[in-house]
Amino acid sequence: MTTAFPRLPAELKVENYVTSTNNCTGKEKINVMRVILRLLILIMVGPALLWADTAKERLEDSARALEEILNIPDGLPKALLNKAECVAVMPSVKKIAFVIGGSYGRGVLVCRTGDKFTGPWGAPAMFRLEGGSIGFQLGGNATDFLLLVMNPRGAESLLHSKVKLGADAAAAAGPKGRDAMAATDAYMRAEILTYSRSRGLFAGVSLEGSTLRQDNEANEEVYGRKITAEEIVKGGKGGGGQRVVSLLQQASPKNESDPTSLK
Repeated sequence: MTTAFPRLPAELKVENYVTSTNNCTGKEKINVMRVILRLLILIMVGPALLWADTAKERLEDSARALEEILNIPDGLPKALLNKAECVAVMPSVKKIAFVIGGSYGRGVLVCRTGDKFTGPWGAPAMFRLEGGSIGFQLGGNATDFLLLVMNPRGAESLLHSKVKLGADAAAAAGPKGRDAMAATDAYMRAEILTYSRSRGLFAGVSLEGSTLRQDNEANEEVYGRKITAEEIVKGGKGGGGQRVVSLLQQASPKNESDPTSLK
């Protein structure tokens, strides 16, 4: 699912605003501030208005993004994927900004089944990725994100509460390249490794400060009842999203984590 961002009118361009406000009358300045206020409101409520999708579309978009990421030459290190307990896919995360910035994405979290995350990949739980920033900025883009959850502590954190990356869970930009060693500093220290893909480029990226939380309404839409992410992941069945699960099962059928890390 793709969404076109509306173009800003010429009078809203930053250079026009900066060079003209000193010469504005009081009434003109009030009008300019009203326009800016409306745009800021759009940034805050835009996700609900502009990027609404169905759970089915989100599952399809997540599968597409995951397949494309897995097929990138010298991209996601297989050794790291094989040691991941869970994978989160956030397709087409939207980011827009006008002085105050914000990002918003909806995708899925898939974990290996079993108490120690040693079984086959289970059913997908619907999740949201949210973040914000303040600074002098203007623009908009959409990026696919992939997050590898590298130990049970990171997985349990996501299943039980809202998680702020870098605060509630240690996060790091993931190394890339199929020959990358699994025992890198990033892997040894981080609970979650984060990657992005935008305009054909794939790389590790810092998502510190962003928040991951389960999407209760979408999970209810997919599974037909109120259900938690923990119940979905540990139940391991139903709800659709078979293509996402199939891609992960084909790419990484076995958990190769150090057994001591799963105790």
